[in-house]
Amino acid sequence: MNLQPTANIVLIAPEIPQNTGNVIRLSANVGAQLHLVKPLGFELENPGLRRASLDYSDLTDILVHESIDEFLETISINRVYAATTSGTVPYTAPQYKLGDTIVFGSESVGLPDSLVNTLKSENRVHIPMMPANRSLNLSNAAAIVVYEMWRQSYFHGSSDSQNRNPYYFS
Repeated sequence: MNLQPTANIVLIAPEIPQNTGNVIRLSANVGAQLHLVKPLGFELENPGLRRASLDYSDLTDILVHESIDEFLETISINRVYAATTSGTVPYTAPQYKLGDTIVFGSESVGLPDSLVNTLKSENRVHIPMMPANRSLNLSNAAAIVVYEMWRQSYFHGSSDSQNRNPYYFS
């Protein structure tokens, strides 16, 4: 990637290869760097992952980390946001900066409390849903939050970022 990543997307112990493949495509399309934290519930050569990511893997920086602690050594904890159903802050509320990090947990258990508890409460974001619903698909949740992060940086690196069209930046 030539530009500073628009965002760092972190998947902690992802389990479904197709979800990760979709997030690879998302990362390529928004200029984000993707971090995968082991254990992974699949091999990176998985056909489902390859099918979902199409040929976008070559357009995306993907870093694999052995553990959450190893990943945390690479970033500033103050610019990390966790997407969690227990968050009290809507994902649209933070003032995201170029290169901020958003962390998502595994499909079956979400984020570990040990990670969530290291973050300030205002960095624990959630996506509003109708009552009695539990969660969104991982790749859909990532797309919702990451596009908001990118919108706040005026779609940095895209052709729209040059126009600063008020339709996009209200």
